[in-house]
Amino acid sequence: MSTDTPTSPDAGPDPASAWLAAARADVARDPDTITRAFALAARRVGRGPVHPASDPAGVVHGTVDDAARAALVVALADAVGTGPDCADRLTTLYHQGDGAERRGVLRGLDALTERGDVGDLVPAGLDLAADALRANDPSLVAAAVGPFGSRHLDQHTWRHAVLKLVFQGVSLAAVHDLDARADAELDRMARDFAAERRAAGRTVPADLDLLTGTSIRTGTTKD
Repeated sequence: MSTDTPTSPDAGPDPASAWLAAARADVARDPDTITRAFALAARRVGRGPVHPASDPAGVVHGTVDDAARAALVVALADAVGTGPDCADRLTTLYHQGDGAERRGVLRGLDALTERGDVGDLVPAGLDLAADALRANDPSLVAAAVGPFGSRHLDQHTWRHAVLKLVFQGVSLAAVHDLDARADAELDRMARDFAAERRAAGRTVPADLDLLTGTSIRTGTTKD
């Protein structure tokens, strides 16, 4: 049995979950309240990792405040729909927010994608994901390759995002539907990257083996 029990900001009758429930209700009544709620989320629910055992820094699977902000994004979409108004609000939240608030917007798009309700948010979401993928913050890059990114990023952009995570030393467990989207070109890119690392006398990240049909560190065929 796994001991990596997910930590959720709305898992029980405690101050964090009570605050989130009230904040979601506020957003349902008045969508403008999401701006303040986004800013307050970390102080109200904490900044700990969602999966503390396997992802103690919260980079791969996010943090509890990421999850809280994602829930607020869902509440916003329920209140105003998933059309231009919601897209404008999410774009403003993202660009006016810090790194954690930006992750919250991306994780919110993931939540909407997973329930099949991203609506007309795809163009705006792709712009935000592209911005995140240009960042040097590994947690933002990881947030950009969740369910929304897996569903909507073009293959060229997605491949480079995957390799950027490897370069940054982030587990590819962050990549949603990795096996479904991996292709021969990503295999080639992974091998080229490994060759460059070896030529420079540097170690080859183990996760690169996930992108190929063989172990590019040992040359053995994977089962």
